[in-house]
Amino acid sequence: MVINCVAYRTDGTRLKDIDVDGISDVLEEPDTFVWVGLHEPDETLLLKLQEEFDLHDLAVEDAQQAHQRTKVETYGDSLFIVVQTAQLVEGHIAFGETHIFLGKRYLITIRHGASLSYTPARHLCEKTPELLAHGPSYGLYGVLDFIVDNLLPIVRDFREELQELEQDIFSDTFNRSTVRRLYDMQRELLTLRLAVAPMQDVISQLVRLHPELIPDELRAYFRDVYDHVFRVNESIGAMREMLTAAINVNLSLVTFGQNEVMKKLAGWAAMLAAPTLITSWYGMNFTHMPELDKPWAYPAIICMVAVLVAGIYTALKRARWL
Repeated sequence: MVINCVAYRTDGTRLKDIDVDGISDVLEEPDTFVWVGLHEPDETLLLKLQEEFDLHDLAVEDAQQAHQRTKVETYGDSLFIVVQTAQLVEGHIAFGETHIFLGKRYLITIRHGASLSYTPARHLCEKTPELLAHGPSYGLYGVLDFIVDNLLPIVRDFREELQELEQDIFSDTFNRSTVRRLYDMQRELLTLRLAVAPMQDVISQLVRLHPELIPDELRAYFRDVYDHVFRVNESIGAMREMLTAAINVNLSLVTFGQNEVMKKLAGWAAMLAAPTLITSWYGMNFTHMPELDKPWAYPAIICMVAVLVAGIYTALKRARWL
């Protein structure tokens, strides 16, 4: 459950790896802060962290329940932040949550569900000690930037899959699996947008508020994350519109193809109707029919039927029904 627990000096240098029980000893030293990374911790571990960092009861209760909305809440001199995470697993989007506690001398990240490890974000922050010297808030920036940057590949993969489906989309035959996949992609992107859109408000608050935890020198970095979130949100919206258009185009082409078939069937039925009508007259059991005693009657009827059918065929051909 404990992925990382590292102590840092306020000059941005890594001090040492510690265990949870040693957190209080590190915090007793001046000019230090702690960054803890957890994955689906149990109640005992959370209560231990609450004791070490003096976390608020309500925030700890929310962190135990991994079904929270995206938000940022202030508890005294600390922040509790919830953001949604997403991963592409076997062509489908799996969602998770990350709960973050931010204080003047600590940063705690708690991952639930589908989420990548934040170890790369930690290493990236450690490569710039001059920025990590601003404290845990720079670590918060690194985590949020890592979360947002991992959303763009999802939209990009969906766009590539849509391009692969174009051949089926523009087919004249109806393929139920293609339409179903397009619908599933649209539904998953809608869920992703519902997760991403509230993140804009959270990061906007971090840009504008909480000066006691986020120094002015780092606000430009959080604005950069906000720009990335905005771009992801716009990309998701554009992708959903493309999927909607693809579904409509596919259904329109299928309907058009069916109409063409129906027009051809109607044309052939019209050509068959003419000789059927004429021959049905001579199939009636009447004794006196004026043409029956004429030797030229039979060939004349055949010629008349042929001319009539040819005329109907020519008319339908010009109308592009055949």
